[in-house]
Amino acid sequence: MSPKKPNSACRHVAKVKQYSKPRITARIPGSGFGVAKFNRVLVRGGRANDLPGVGYSLCRGVYDFSPLYGKKKSRSYYAVPRPDAAAKRYTRRRLRQRAA
Repeated sequence: MSPKKPNSACRHVAKVKQYSKPRITARIPGSGFGVAKFNRVLVRGGRANDLPGVGYSLCRGVYDFSPLYGKKKSRSYYAVPRPDAAAKRYTRRRLRQRAA
């Protein structure tokens, strides 16, 4: 789907069939996706400003929709797990093991 003027790109969207509504158009966040036909996805509100008729977004990492790997910032938005190498740095100070 192409956005409104003055933007120009090819935005990825998915047409989702719901129980409450006949069919909605939702945008796919992030780069690269593995959504196929008949996959279950979680839809949340939040429209794409430059895409007319798109009022929803898909949640990554829920049901059959894979998370976005290799992401460092805004990981919760793309359902990226915490990196294991830096797991010690992310624990709270009072919960860390104190060295003797």
